[in-house]
Amino acid sequence: MNIGVVIVSFLAVNLDFFFMLLFLLNKYKFNEVLWGYFSAVIFILLISYSIGFALTRLFPEWSLGILGFVPIWMAIHDEDEEYVSNGRKGLLGVVITYLSTCLGCNLAIFLPILTGKNITDLFETLFIVGGLTLGVTILINAIRRIQTISNIMEKHGDQLMKICYVVIGLYVMFDSGLINHIYQWL
Repeated sequence: MNIGVVIVSFLAVNLDFFFMLLFLLNKYKFNEVLWGYFSAVIFILLISYSIGFALTRLFPEWSLGILGFVPIWMAIHDEDEEYVSNGRKGLLGVVITYLSTCLGCNLAIFLPILTGKNITDLFETLFIVGGLTLGVTILINAIRRIQTISNIMEKHGDQLMKICYVVIGLYVMFDSGLINHIYQWL
């Protein structure tokens, strides 16, 4: 297992989600975000390892672009009430956000990396990516506490998060080839 490839792949594939962590850390408790993010990442790695390239045989790549509608729906779905997290909703919210915005890209990257690897390679990858997930979440949480960033997030966080959801949703649809596929149908 090439540790460098795993690290670079994780960072590259999650770069856009790091920005989303700012919003999620403002909305939910740190532990909910950490465990939600960690659970979603580990889930994706286990799926990648377990089914290998079978997903690409069952579903064409463009069909994963349908997941782009989930963050757009989340942006449109108006939730003006102040939210007091009860633990489960926050964790589930982070898992759903991560899977809806990052599932396609993560599968596209980690399926080839983990296909044909042994169980030791899987555990090594889980350990490395788990550590990166923890480190990134702590770092983003520290950045979020900088007063300038905190003021911007407090003043414009909801609007910025909705814009980010829509942009990520559209990106998922374009990147997966869904938009191109629909265009060819027309």
